[in-house]
Amino acid sequence: MGEGRIDMKKYSWIFGALLVLVSCTGDFKDINTDLSGITDEDLQIDYNEHGIRLGVIQQGIYFNYDYGKGKNWPFQLTQNLNADMFSGYMHDGKPLNGGSHNSDYNLQDGWNSAMWGHTYSYIFPQIYQSENATREKHPGFFGVTKILKVEVMHRVTDYYGPIIYSRFADPNAEYMPDTQEAVYKEFFCELDTAVSTLTGYVESNPEAAEFSRFDILMNGEYTSWIRFANSLRMRLAMRIATVDREKARSEFLKAFNNEYGTLEAENEPVAVSTKKGYTNPLGELNLVWNETYMSAPMESIMNGYEDPRRTVFFATCQDESFKGQYRGIRQGTCFSHSNYMGLSKLKTTQSTDAVLMTAAEVWFLRAEAALRNWTSEDAGTCYEKGITSSLHQYGIMQTDSYLNSDKLPVDFVDTFDAENNIKAYCKVSPKWIETADRDTKLEKIITQKWLAMFPEGCEAWAEQRRTGYPRLFPVLFNHSKDGCVDTEIMIRRLNFPGGLQTENPEQYRALVKALGGDDNAGTRLWWDAGTNW
Repeated sequence: MGEGRIDMKKYSWIFGALLVLVSCTGDFKDINTDLSGITDEDLQIDYNEHGIRLGVIQQGIYFNYDYGKGKNWPFQLTQNLNADMFSGYMHDGKPLNGGSHNSDYNLQDGWNSAMWGHTYSYIFPQIYQSENATREKHPGFFGVTKILKVEVMHRVTDYYGPIIYSRFADPNAEYMPDTQEAVYKEFFCELDTAVSTLTGYVESNPEAAEFSRFDILMNGEYTSWIRFANSLRMRLAMRIATVDREKARSEFLKAFNNEYGTLEAENEPVAVSTKKGYTNPLGELNLVWNETYMSAPMESIMNGYEDPRRTVFFATCQDESFKGQYRGIRQGTCFSHSNYMGLSKLKTTQSTDAVLMTAAEVWFLRAEAALRNWTSEDAGTCYEKGITSSLHQYGIMQTDSYLNSDKLPVDFVDTFDAENNIKAYCKVSPKWIETADRDTKLEKIITQKWLAMFPEGCEAWAEQRRTGYPRLFPVLFNHSKDGCVDTEIMIRRLNFPGGLQTENPEQYRALVKALGGDDNAGTRLWWDAGTNW
């Protein structure tokens, strides 16, 4: 199909049971114009058509695109009440839904459909349009579009498994899904195209910077986007390390050996910047809605380590009984009171940049690659560079004591209900031990990566499922449907939107077939092998 009109009615059933979606017209440009107030004439000026579209996509990664119905609650549904909690990062202090909801695996379809619904309604259509509009004449914008496409959609497949990807907007293929394995292979091809396109463009036009004024993730330089693409390739290669070892290794090395390199400087994160009008929805949930608090695993690990980032990530308790302490909430306790609202809230504000990827994460990826003998680098050296990079990112320059710390996580003691108490699950310290076995080394790497990625719950949840690290506390009450989620193994994915079963049963059946298991939260994704080697 061309760049022009796309009949949204033909694939509106993709969007599932999300009840609050706006009705679609027939033209993505019209949708964008209607919602933003920008005219067709505005779009033709100075690359605006391409830049504005890419602005929507960049905001849509960490979903904060205002399509006319507010822009904080979509983020709460797409990420905060799912990945941010399941990753072990945070928990709501209010007894939502009477205290029983996603926290205890009583999964709420209206919450869990949001990532699918919002992405396919607002973001993927803009990606599709941007690809068509820039492919022939604007290589810089086209390369950036491809990278954003992978960044957006890997988060979706890592939630659900199979997704509509290669057949999106293709009525002849009836919008059938790809398996997750096929999607990941497409991701690597998309990154090949992006890197090749941007490399050729930069070499031919070294001063090109037409995207810079639209860039809210990087510094506006195409070379920085190539480094992001290489780093993203490393992330995705490591994700498939145990299900397709040779592919994982070759893709990792392709990024590792690329002449433009990867993210290495702690002052060069990939983050949705708030300097150009974007506001961080997590900050709104935290400071205005009072719904984001430290989790029990965070309390156990950070308090045990006396981690210096604790003062950067969290505020101390406002409750007089625990004044000055860092205290959190255990998932799956079904509390029906408001006693936890005096505990440690996040320090994230509306003006905090929404970090998607950092140099610290890349160093930990390199540490794991070395541990797997993919490279000749030293795993311990990369691990320590990862910790140092993370600490420096937050202005913590004294690193020696932390790098040499033998401190261990502490038991979790609930502030109000002793039934919720639990012994520490995580048993590793920050200090690298060269003589340790490889499982211990991997646990150290992933535990520190988990800390360094905070508060980016999507990636943290994916890596926790892939490796089992850090070791999170199991839910106290497991109300999963028909016991589909094992309490100790924990939740593995989100169900497909419930509305698909009635609105398009054929597509729903195709998704379940591509999943290769039951459509429930206990079914492992393709890359979730249940083993690390």
